[in-house]
Amino acid sequence: MHISGSCHCGAIRFEAEVDPQEVGICHCTDCQRLTGCAYRVSVGVEPGDFRILAGTARRYRKIGNSGRPSDQFFCDTCGSPLWRVDATGASIAIRLGTIDQRQAFVPRHQSWTGSALRWVNDIRDIPASVGE
Repeated sequence: MHISGSCHCGAIRFEAEVDPQEVGICHCTDCQRLTGCAYRVSVGVEPGDFRILAGTARRYRKIGNSGRPSDQFFCDTCGSPLWRVDATGASIAIRLGTIDQRQAFVPRHQSWTGSALRWVNDIRDIPASVGE
């Protein structure tokens, strides 16, 4: 599936060919801190299927709990987390919220569920409002 995306301010734009089956949720504490949220949702993409169209993302190298480096890329202007690249450069994971077609994707797997916040699997009874 062809996708396009950007950071919040639009300074960085990208496109990619992705497999909709490669959408996952990560509950690790690194992803919680790096996103400022309960978990990270991303879609995997092969490096040859990913292109930056505009801007230059800033890199932050994080050493994961595995001991391996993970390069996190974000917009230096608005701070949006955009994608990560694994230690070998063989795998890219695009943050789902940055993808223009994000409504078309459904997570297919979860990882590091032992670190999941206890409430994430049951939010149906939390009061909600409709809005953008």
